[in-house]
Amino acid sequence: MVPLHVDLSLPLRSFDLELELDVGAETVALVGPSGAGKTSLLRAVAGLARPTRGAIACGEDVWFDAVQRISRRPEQRSVGYVFQEYALFPHLTVEQNITFGGGSSDLLLRRFRIEHLADVRPGELSGGERQRVAVARALARSPRVLLLDEPMAALDPHTRGTVRAELHDLLRELGLPTLLVTHDFEDAAALADRVGVLVEGRLRQLGRPAELLGAPADPFVARLAGANVLSGVAAPTPNGLTAVLLDGGPTVYAADAGSGRTEVIVYPWDVSLAHEPSDDSALNHIPDEIVSVTPLGNRARVRLRTLTAEVTTASAERLRLAPGVPVFASFKATQVRLLSSG
Repeated sequence: MVPLHVDLSLPLRSFDLELELDVGAETVALVGPSGAGKTSLLRAVAGLARPTRGAIACGEDVWFDAVQRISRRPEQRSVGYVFQEYALFPHLTVEQNITFGGGSSDLLLRRFRIEHLADVRPGELSGGERQRVAVARALARSPRVLLLDEPMAALDPHTRGTVRAELHDLLRELGLPTLLVTHDFEDAAALADRVGVLVEGRLRQLGRPAELLGAPADPFVARLAGANVLSGVAAPTPNGLTAVLLDGGPTVYAADAGSGRTEVIVYPWDVSLAHEPSDDSALNHIPDEIVSVTPLGNRARVRLRTLTAEVTTASAERLRLAPGVPVFASFKATQVRLLSSG
């Protein structure tokens, strides 16, 4: 599969989007806050926004080149675009939506298991069904590149997990250069081969999801990946660990080396909760108080005053976790990552 090559500068309201990226037969997800330039990048690749510098090409097929003054129209680019909220035509049936830009619908209707919905209009569809129709429409013209703008945003939490798994399998089956943008790191990590963090038009870090989780480039990347980020002053200890005196809090220990102003990174799923300090290998036990408990399927997100933990729903019920309840948050020194504040 020929790669998608993007190297561009695109003026936005408050900054310029400056990005260079090659996408092979893989899914690359760009994750970042609203207004980071994610959708603008997709629009530039699709020909809906014109950069001031750079080039966009799919293999030897040049879609944009500022120097050569090449700028192909959207219909001249072999792109399948799944818009946020899906942008289906409400007055057309499912079959008419799929074939609107050309191509046949028969195989796609069967492939996405929506043959029975061929004569139904979008207003009668569920969120998951609308997503299947939108993806089928994007694939109807056999594109060489697929663009997905917040593909999970319009789905309710109950539907999200199932549809995400379906989309993951479909993207692996297609093997197309795919650019996906989202504000949700969990969606990005579940769907993409590589994840890039985009902030104010710049890539902060690009790598496999495990790389971003295990070695975030900076505190912003860590927070976006869902980590607790605590500030303090680090100093080595005689036993080879690093002690970090947290700002206004206790001392925690890390296996990473560090000294001076430091950010402590620990993920919620590495934090266990108990009513008394646990008698195990964990060195870090922070006394705290529960602020809120949010169920997430078979898990519960427990926000404390200092940090956030993620436990199973069964554990939350067994421990009777509730707002105002005092607990000890425990985690191992090997589960802590340190980032120099400098």
